[in-house]
Amino acid sequence: MKNVFFPDEDITEDDLYFVCYMIEKVSRQIKQPNRYTVNKMGYNELAKKLSSANVLHSQNPLQTASEWIEEFSLEDGTFDVSAVNPDYCQKIPSETQMGKVYKRLILNTMQVGEDFAQAIVRVYNNDICNTLDNYNCSAYYEPSPYIARSYFAGGF
Repeated sequence: MKNVFFPDEDITEDDLYFVCYMIEKVSRQIKQPNRYTVNKMGYNELAKKLSSANVLHSQNPLQTASEWIEEFSLEDGTFDVSAVNPDYCQKIPSETQMGKVYKRLILNTMQVGEDFAQAIVRVYNNDICNTLDNYNCSAYYEPSPYIARSYFAGGF
């Protein structure tokens, strides 16, 4: 994928990771599912955030999250990923860990001619995210190839 601001530059996998991490961070902060944040941003804005990720990553992530919440008029919800049964999950994965899970899922399921922004929208709107974001099960800990196969199979 080419940078929308500097067409000679490519967007990297690290840029994809940063955007996935920030989607997770913002969504947790406002207690909304990740797909809510992705859909409120939309393809064009995701492409812009991917294009500026190499600069945004040097900002305080809390500041970046607050800016995204305001910029996209994101509203608080009731989806709390930290509300887990302690018998099944003593420690939920961090935003950075889940950013890596989603980055790998996107890379492992990229379609021909698809760019990172399109892939973000596709993956985060797939029902497999309901399972990945349910920390009472261990789906997020599965190896990346298994998660990708589960994506293509329609579930775990």
